[in-house]
Amino acid sequence: MPFIANTDEQRREMLTEIGMTEEDLFASIPSEDRCGELDIPDGLSEQEVRHHMASLAGRNRTDLMSFLGGGFYDHFLPAAADGIVHRSEFYTAYTPYQPELSQGTLQAMYEYQSAMCRLTGMEVSNASMYDGGTAIYEAIMMSLRVTRRNRVVMDETVNPIYRKMIRSYTRNLGIALVEVSHENGQASRSKIADALDDATAALVVQTPNFFGVIDDYTDIAAMAHEKGALLIASVYPISLALLKTPGEMGADIVVGEGQSLGMGMHFGGPYLGFMTTRMKYMRKMPGRIAGRTVDADGRDGFVMTLQAREQHIRREKAMSNICTNQNLCALTALTYLSLLGREGLRDVAQACADRAYYAQDRLLQIRGIRLRYPGHWYFNEFVLELPVRADEVIRRLLQKGVAAGFPLSAYYPDMEMSLLVAVTEKRTKAEIDFFSHVLEVSL
Repeated sequence: MPFIANTDEQRREMLTEIGMTEEDLFASIPSEDRCGELDIPDGLSEQEVRHHMASLAGRNRTDLMSFLGGGFYDHFLPAAADGIVHRSEFYTAYTPYQPELSQGTLQAMYEYQSAMCRLTGMEVSNASMYDGGTAIYEAIMMSLRVTRRNRVVMDETVNPIYRKMIRSYTRNLGIALVEVSHENGQASRSKIADALDDATAALVVQTPNFFGVIDDYTDIAAMAHEKGALLIASVYPISLALLKTPGEMGADIVVGEGQSLGMGMHFGGPYLGFMTTRMKYMRKMPGRIAGRTVDADGRDGFVMTLQAREQHIRREKAMSNICTNQNLCALTALTYLSLLGREGLRDVAQACADRAYYAQDRLLQIRGIRLRYPGHWYFNEFVLELPVRADEVIRRLLQKGVAAGFPLSAYYPDMEMSLLVAVTEKRTKAEIDFFSHVLEVSL
């Protein structure tokens, strides 16, 4: 049994035994960089920790009627999905290096890849990234490897959270990042055309975009290809059950946040970034890829393939450092898609769209409220222009049990009156009517 020093006296005894003092341990740290004594409370028993954590959890509002969106959505989660994902053979698994022991995990990865290819209209998928934002970053790095260029153009209607992440990731990498402003909530064809040049590696767009606007990027894909650049499309996977796929639009790399495929809000994660591409770019794709093969006896089997990760080759040559059991979230997405099937997913998407348009009609009947970006098609999200500050309205409606939406002034300083509203299949007609009523009386 190893000796653990739990008191100051015991720690001093241990240091004396090896001929050192506490000061010796910190000698290499300049005095001005030291934080001094830490105010750490005494330890608690298991029972006390449980009570403390329960009291903290009790401070959260779990009864809110949510109209929040902005990239993360309150969808219904089938109980069967949790029942499958929580099986011990899945949630205790690590990277399946030994295929003879990991056929179940490898087949699940393979089936997930197949599902994502069908959903996005692309030819090959990896076995998941960390989240939607890092998936865009990895797609950008992939485009640099493919084109051997270092300039990236990104549309302003891409989720601002993701754009901030990309700015942070690329700041010291020698990548020229150009952001193009939108026109009336939609990607500006003329501004994008002006931004593209022969040094551009990729153009990054999103549909439905952050304002909820649906866009067909077929013409923009042609513009990018004319300059030798790749089109990276970030998409909302549920919407693809109804909308034209990015593969049909001519996208080269498709990414997105998979949280809506069976994962709860979870206070910010863990989430799932997905990535699909065309077969000709597969060898430049990051992350893990499961392949289907046959063994010496001709039986079907599954293996890891194209493993260009930092554990396997020189770090500077690695495509990615995606590791650990990120596949658990991918398995959740596969389970969700399998439980719903093609028609079920279409039903969910149609319910989201139908209820969003019903909500839009009801809310626009309130005096002083209008659409910020009229004249476009939306999926399940839209921007309202209010007669007062959106953040103030949100505070008022929280008292009524309604999370009214997202205040766009958090990322767009000139949009203090703009409220981003999202509606999923969970929101009933009665809830939408209640939202409309409390919003009207709160203005």
